[in-house]
Amino acid sequence: MGTAPRRFKGEKEPMIGKLIKGAALVVVGALVALTLTGFGAVNMISGVVNMFGSNPFQVSQTDRSHPVLLKSIQDLSRYHAAVSNFELVLDIEDDVAGVPDIIAGKRTLFVAAGTVDAYVDLSGLADKDLTLSPDGKSVTVLLPESQLDKPNLDHDRSYVFSQDRGVLDQLTDAIEVPQQAQFFKLAETKMTTAAEASELRKQATDNTKAMLTGMFGALGIQVTFVESPAG
Repeated sequence: MGTAPRRFKGEKEPMIGKLIKGAALVVVGALVALTLTGFGAVNMISGVVNMFGSNPFQVSQTDRSHPVLLKSIQDLSRYHAAVSNFELVLDIEDDVAGVPDIIAGKRTLFVAAGTVDAYVDLSGLADKDLTLSPDGKSVTVLLPESQLDKPNLDHDRSYVFSQDRGVLDQLTDAIEVPQQAQFFKLAETKMTTAAEASELRKQATDNTKAMLTGMFGALGIQVTFVESPAG
């Protein structure tokens, strides 16, 4: 092993050595100062908390949002007669051709929950759709077909259950906020398809007939329904 060169009495220390020692002393001094300052700040805050019984430096939030602006009010003539509750799990896998899944690709399990309403638009009833008997004791009603409303997803119960990602996708998600809009849109499409295939619209029609039968019955009028023409 080499030995440090001997410095004779009266020989000056090289300038580079002085600079290195000076920088080291500055760094050590800064670290000591930060440590002492940190302990001092903690002790000071602890003392204030003990003095007042609570932390006066608690973070508060101020809401400076503008008042809600009412744009318009619309009259509705829809009778929402039935609602269905849906839950589903989306299993979506995105592959990159020719690249192993561990490098690029993504598989997502997305849990979705929501409802679909079925309604009858009573504003479609015209005078020709209501035929009252001469004695006023019965009426014939041509009821509009029931329709499905847009699915209403419950955001509190819809979430990404798990997600396997390749290295490149993990790096991308670390930089950009992962988008979930595609999963919500796909869940809405599947819920609409399931609602169309169910008995929801028929149930809405039956419930609307029961409502109108009760309403006319309270007036002493017997009601008869006829089917709307197809198309």
